Amino acid sequence: MISRIRKAIDEKDQGFTLIELLVVIIIIGILAAIAIPLFLNQRRKAEDAAAKADVSTIGKELATYYVDGTGVPTITIASGKYTLTPPTGGGAAVTLGNQSTHVVLGTMKITDSKNWCVAVANESGDKAMLANGGFSYSSAAGLQNKLC
Repeated sequence: MISRIRKAIDEKDQGFTLIELLVVIIIIGILAAIAIPLFLNQRRKAEDAAAKADVSTIGKELATYYVDGTGVPTITIASGKYTLTPPTGGGAAVTLGNQSTHVVLGTMKITDSKNWCVAVANESGDKAMLANGGFSYSSAAGLQNKLC
């Protein structure tokens, strides 16, 4: 019995047929065709999330400034960091946080503690692109998918 099984194993051709290999290659190709566009879309969403995070940080820090501060501050980018500088005599400049890659500071309309809006854009994103409105954070509406 054992010798018969051994003989069957020894005589059997082992390996994959050409058809089996082609089927596997076709399946891998189909999966890649589905996965690559989804991956690229996820990248754009990540770029949008970076823009949202940056503008939310700036907006919340500006709202915090207006709890005690008066006057119109300026917001700038220096060495990859957002900086809030109070008007002359209003105190020292405050670092708000790091600038995300590809995110640029957009329009700022700061008039007083109740009327202000800051915006950012990210051309590598989907909704964060200037053409699609970018993202803004304002005293009246909070985070929005539009410029000031």
